[in-house]
Amino acid sequence: MPLIIENISVLLLLLSVLAGCLMGITSGLIPGLHSNNFAMLLVSVSPLLIGKGIPAIYIIFMILASCITHTFHDIIPAIYLGVPNSDMALAVLPGHQLLLDGRGPEAIRLSAMGSAGSVIVSIILLLPFGILLYTIYPLIQDHIGWMLLFIALLMITTERGEYVPGQGSLARYRHILYALVVFVLSGLLGIFAFGKENLANSLFETDSPSILLPLLSGLFGASQLIVSLTTGSVIPPQRTSVITLSAKKTIKAIASGSIAGSFVAWLPGLSSSVATLLAEQVSRIRGNQNPGSSIVSEDPLDEAREFIVSVSGVNTANAVFGLFVFFFIGRARNGAIVAMSSFLEPSTIDVPIILILLCVVILASIFSYYSTIKIGNTIHLFMEKIDYRKLSIAVLTGLVLMVISFTGMFGIVIFLMATSIGLLPSFMNVRKSNAMGVILLPVLLYFL
Repeated sequence: MPLIIENISVLLLLLSVLAGCLMGITSGLIPGLHSNNFAMLLVSVSPLLIGKGIPAIYIIFMILASCITHTFHDIIPAIYLGVPNSDMALAVLPGHQLLLDGRGPEAIRLSAMGSAGSVIVSIILLLPFGILLYTIYPLIQDHIGWMLLFIALLMITTERGEYVPGQGSLARYRHILYALVVFVLSGLLGIFAFGKENLANSLFETDSPSILLPLLSGLFGASQLIVSLTTGSVIPPQRTSVITLSAKKTIKAIASGSIAGSFVAWLPGLSSSVATLLAEQVSRIRGNQNPGSSIVSEDPLDEAREFIVSVSGVNTANAVFGLFVFFFIGRARNGAIVAMSSFLEPSTIDVPIILILLCVVILASIFSYYSTIKIGNTIHLFMEKIDYRKLSIAVLTGLVLMVISFTGMFGIVIFLMATSIGLLPSFMNVRKSNAMGVILLPVLLYFL
């Protein structure tokens, strides 16, 4: 599909960014939704939009703005509702530490700071990152399979379950086995689904329905909603406290998150949660080398604050660097970029397109920074008025209707299978990121 960028209207650009931001806020705040859902939705209805006279470039703006905005706002349900998506799952415990101390709004502001800071770092690193990636990628692309295998093994073997006295010396390996089961089952489902993707059919005019919609919606959306329906929570009174995390720790957290997010962005089959896991392991190694460092901390919650900044930085940097990877090596590494690639061929990318898309990233980031803080400061006032059970049921119903509309009955079968597997991590007490085997295992087999 040809992409025309001449005579871009500033007004339409701003309206497209605003529409994308609203989609990102919606997907970020509603449990079970992801920006990928809106990205695939926009791709599916793009023939209708283009037929109505909306050029494809504005659809790209909406997809990109939605992706960036989502990474700012998905911390809010992770902290206040306890329903994270796969990218923010590791932020739940530190966020809840602040929430239980009445500092939920502070946790949201820390997250917004981490995301905004990672955008700045990502843009600064654009040129050196591009040169490095363009130089080394041809040298290592034949070894990507082994790198992914190492990361998959790291994901699985670093599972550390709760120790129960009297269970024997081998009990701690139980959670490693559980993680392996989740990884393999989700991977086999991915192999099956991608192999039979031609069976999916859409009610709309689209040539290639994406099987990622039922896979990701089931593994990371519907399954978590079902679990959350069985649990309840009481939010203590919250206060808008001043951020006390030092500038040095804040910069370090933003930098580490941005670097981890950039590393994962150019490897296929990996998500932000995997980047967070890698950053966590590096941080743990440093902590072991400097065991006295935690003792000098003035505030015991500083570690949680730093981790929230880092996780949020990982999440947003992964989205931004995913765009850079597409610029430099023509590879789409996340759902939003895959959707954008439906309209934008790597061979057509030039400096004007890069500059325009960077402007979209900056505009969406500025809007998202302030909207995240505003919502974070007031969301607790509305929590008592929300019937969370009805909200979860409504989202579940919406996901089912979306899957039927865009992938047909085969999509529903995949959705139900994915939901069943997605329930396992919660009951086995292992990371939900192990379910990324749904993409990682097929990619591994492809490269190896």
